[in-house]
Amino acid sequence: MDLDIIIRKIDSLSPVSVTGSKVMEIISNPESSLGEIVDVIKYDQGLTANLLRLCNSAYFGLRVKVESISQAVAYLGLTKVAGVVMMASLSKNLTAAQKGYDLNEGELWKYAVSSALIVQSLAEKRNLGNIPCLFTSALLKDIGKVILSTHIRDAFQQIIIKVQKEGLTFLEAEKEVLGIDHAELGAMVAEKWRFSPEMVFIIRNHHDPMKILIGDDLSIPIIYLADTVCMMVGIGGGADGLAYRYYQEVMDRLDFTELDLQKTIADFWEKNKSVEEMINISGGH
Repeated sequence: MDLDIIIRKIDSLSPVSVTGSKVMEIISNPESSLGEIVDVIKYDQGLTANLLRLCNSAYFGLRVKVESISQAVAYLGLTKVAGVVMMASLSKNLTAAQKGYDLNEGELWKYAVSSALIVQSLAEKRNLGNIPCLFTSALLKDIGKVILSTHIRDAFQQIIIKVQKEGLTFLEAEKEVLGIDHAELGAMVAEKWRFSPEMVFIIRNHHDPMKILIGDDLSIPIIYLADTVCMMVGIGGGADGLAYRYYQEVMDRLDFTELDLQKTIADFWEKNKSVEEMINISGGH
């Protein structure tokens, strides 16, 4: 497999809009203000319209109709508005079917948004900093699949044999057969789009058990746990099944109990219809 051909396909993705990139810069700076976000977004008509539709969706359950960006930021706060901006910026790339991974149209997007919303909820419960970075990393972490999908389809039998006979994870088999895996490719996309080093690191290592279990940073464990919740409620997966390991250790790292997990799943199910609405609006349906 010619790795250069795969890597060159990064250029075929729809890049994050200038507005989206500026918003990411602003939220990466802890000193940034709500006003700065408003000033960047208000001149982008398409993003403004989508943002207001999302803010008025059932997911946020606001009692007033939001009619301006400054109102949206005032009601929802910087973290949630930044998340909604990134959903609007990234949806184009993730809504198509990824046949190599056995994901139908919209399934990768549904998984990305669900994972990001669960990450946001878990991070708020644990009072973690830089939630917009975590949210966007969760949204973007599988973008490598968009590029690899056709190559996976062609090499599927080889990959499955390695998984079944050699006990490799799907990700490890991807790398052996194709020379790169979707996590590494996703990190290269994030680098090309000039996302923060922290985000690149999370995307590159979101399946790596050693990064999940060692060190003080909880970014990767919390994204891993959100993905586990997605799997448990039947969202995502696809052909790779993601071979989730070290489940109890991840719970322990985050000081999460079974009850906490059950509550997270129950909260997500309770909001399921409004989550679907968010997914459909942000995906352009």
